[in-house]
Amino acid sequence: MIEHQPLRHILCIRADNMGDVIMSSPAIRALKQTFGSRITLLTSQAGALVAPYLDCVDGLITADLPWTGHAGATDCVLPALAGEIAAMRFDAAIIFTVYSQSALPAALLAYMTGIPVRVAHARENPYALLTTWLPDQEPYEQISHQVERDLNLVQALGAGVADDRLSLSLDPNIPAGLQRKLSSVFIASDTSYIVLHPGVSEEKRKYPVELWVKAGRLLAAKFGLPLLISGASSEKVLAESVAAGIGAGAWSVAGMLSLGEFIALTDKAACVVSVNTSTIHIAAAVQTPVVVLYAQTNPQHTPWKSPHEVLPFSVPDHLQSRNVIVRHVARNLYRDEIPYPDPVEIVKAVERLLLTSKAAPRPLAEQVRYRRACL
Repeated sequence: MIEHQPLRHILCIRADNMGDVIMSSPAIRALKQTFGSRITLLTSQAGALVAPYLDCVDGLITADLPWTGHAGATDCVLPALAGEIAAMRFDAAIIFTVYSQSALPAALLAYMTGIPVRVAHARENPYALLTTWLPDQEPYEQISHQVERDLNLVQALGAGVADDRLSLSLDPNIPAGLQRKLSSVFIASDTSYIVLHPGVSEEKRKYPVELWVKAGRLLAAKFGLPLLISGASSEKVLAESVAAGIGAGAWSVAGMLSLGEFIALTDKAACVVSVNTSTIHIAAAVQTPVVVLYAQTNPQHTPWKSPHEVLPFSVPDHLQSRNVIVRHVARNLYRDEIPYPDPVEIVKAVERLLLTSKAAPRPLAEQVRYRRACL
């Protein structure tokens, strides 16, 4: 453990997407609980969406940084951002990264803004840019889950937390608004349902639409549960296509819900089936069983300490990352070619999870009666 001055105001830098922020939250919570700090989160526009649902975050700085690959990110934000950070007089900056990223651009920003304690994993020698340097052994010597990696980082300052599960807080008024919207697709308040989430930002993580449709039809036939196809407004066409392909008993809710309502939707679900995106971390945070159709990209990002099954598939050669560290993992960890998960396997995975679900669905016969009443 490194000796330091009291850390009353900490800047946590997690400049990636919503799921990344959720996975860093146990480490952020550890800082807050250990030191009683005020926590300000610096993250992207996408990552900032989940900040209101993290009780460990007190303040927010939103910026799409040029070294994170976000669309529209430019270096012109840096002078104003540096001035804003310097004015806030932070005691420490904690920089969270995946193993394929460099922490040094963010470390330089923290150094230039006068933050006295600067902490990160780094593969390169950071010299004065970091005051607490954890030499990055990943992925060449080991690979830890992202939550564990982030917790290890803050442990270098002596921070720890008794409960390291993911968690999200919700406004108690949200479920009522959600139910009004679900009523428009004939979902009653006591109805169990399965959420299918086909949308994802990267082509290499997509699961084919025709297989989503086949899986949905099999799930509907097996369980007799309504299927809600979720997604952002930009994913409405995809969700509506999947719902239309499945047919009776499937409805698109893409673009209908706020993030808070989507968290509540996930919390109420009997099970979620999703590609590898923030949805699986939301499911983990509310302890809803989730089946992940997991493109073999970063192995750190499976659901953390929650009921789940992972069904992997290979990334096609033409979509492989140009990052040499990511390619090293692909060559050494993902040697065998794995086809897309068969829809039958998805149904079996859902069935296994429902046997141990926190809230088992209503009896099948009752669900079938319900569906017939709605059609």
